[in-house]
Amino acid sequence: MILKKTSTRRSFFKSAVSFSSLLGVAGLTACSKKEALQVSIKMGVTSLPRILDPRKATDALSSRINRLIYQSLIDFDEHFLPIPSLANWQQISDTHYRFTLTDNNMFHNGKSVSAEDVVATYQSILDKDFGSPHRGSIKHIKKITAVTSQQVDFHLSKVDALFVGRLVIGILPAELVKKSHSFVEQPIGSASCQLVFKNEQKLVLKRPDGVHLEFIAVKDATVRVLKLKKGELDIIQNDLSPELLSYCKDQSDTFQVNSYKGTGFSYIGFNFEDEMLADINLRKAIAHAIDRPQIINKLFAGYGRLAGGLLVPEHWSGANNLTGFEFNLVKAKQYMAIFNKSRGGEQALELSFKTSSDSTRIRLATIYQSQLAKIGIKVNIQSYDWGTFYSDIKQGRFQLYSLAWVGVKSPDILQYVFDSKAIPPKGANRARYRDATADKLIKQAGTAKTIAKQAEGYRQLQTHLQQTLAIIPLWYEDQYAVSRKEIKGYQVYSDGRFDGLLKVQKS
Repeated sequence: MILKKTSTRRSFFKSAVSFSSLLGVAGLTACSKKEALQVSIKMGVTSLPRILDPRKATDALSSRINRLIYQSLIDFDEHFLPIPSLANWQQISDTHYRFTLTDNNMFHNGKSVSAEDVVATYQSILDKDFGSPHRGSIKHIKKITAVTSQQVDFHLSKVDALFVGRLVIGILPAELVKKSHSFVEQPIGSASCQLVFKNEQKLVLKRPDGVHLEFIAVKDATVRVLKLKKGELDIIQNDLSPELLSYCKDQSDTFQVNSYKGTGFSYIGFNFEDEMLADINLRKAIAHAIDRPQIINKLFAGYGRLAGGLLVPEHWSGANNLTGFEFNLVKAKQYMAIFNKSRGGEQALELSFKTSSDSTRIRLATIYQSQLAKIGIKVNIQSYDWGTFYSDIKQGRFQLYSLAWVGVKSPDILQYVFDSKAIPPKGANRARYRDATADKLIKQAGTAKTIAKQAEGYRQLQTHLQQTLAIIPLWYEDQYAVSRKEIKGYQVYSDGRFDGLLKVQKS
């Protein structure tokens, strides 16, 4: 999708808040008229984005807001195949791609987007000293050259059939990149929205039509809903408990709830370096003991669907024949009996389950605890703040844990997560899963020269991952938004992006 460009270009500015006690009556009257004309759409978020520089942003919220400010060379269609955004492209050879910028792309500072800007952006990402977390995804770029003011050539050190889909970083003005401009504080992009104001509680963007998009940090979900009911917020998206979501659905005179099938993949991970969990019979017992349909219906109010592979079925390389492991206590107990027999007979079994301190994740953990108790497994829940929890998972300090992947578009995430060489810090193989067949399939899929061959390879890989129970696929959580009745036309997307804010209106 190509975002609509701003018709008039305005320079970056910061708004200042004036104290009414210092204003005269005339000033108050003028201010009131101005405020009456200003339309603001307020979205409640759990926190404000961390980084407004697309070269360094990795969290979902920052990426979603950066998308409103910056444009990348490519975007994705409904099957997650790359499509033109800022540029079209042609593949000149296996390792040579040429991108041609489309017409009338302008930065917010009034400068035209040029090939030089593309070169400067990607060279800064490749600069080791800059420290971009995205450097690894484009590590095969050997040389970037501006052929003309509108054309850029990328030369690769090796064949990478997924290369085009990696060019998702927002393009920045070259002159500002060279000056080490702080895009975090003063973002300058070429997408529809410009930054107006930012502090610790609120971030304000301005659309081309003058409408202000306000992102207001409200950590507590209940408080977000109350503020929505009072009209202090207009939209909230995701991050509500089942009870709050049900409450919102019942308030049909005030609220409207829109949803769309999501791509966020939730799973339970094992530590394969743990002697007990290395036994596939124990893993199968656990997988069959978890009642996923019941959890989706009760904890997520039906806003989800069963997952089989990390990639959703509609993805161009998704395995739509996989649905994960059925809930079957008979099978679970049979596998548990086989596992116990290998240990010399039935014994008490305790496993630790690590999760974050998020209330929904703790509730999920207690459900797993209750369900696994039915097959003789005592689960000890250990919840930590996000930083501690995530650090433990990366370092392998766990037996069982649960996490989710969000915003996945490229199938090479399967290499990042399951390759034997991708154990942290070299990748995200946190489970320490090592499987020669999986490694072979990853390599074959990654080096295939056509989309059809790649898709075939990645589907075989996902089937093998299920057969070896590398993880327990749980579900894809739906995306949903709750808005006030006066909000018209807000669209929810599968990856949770905020693009719906570009067209939404307030009556």
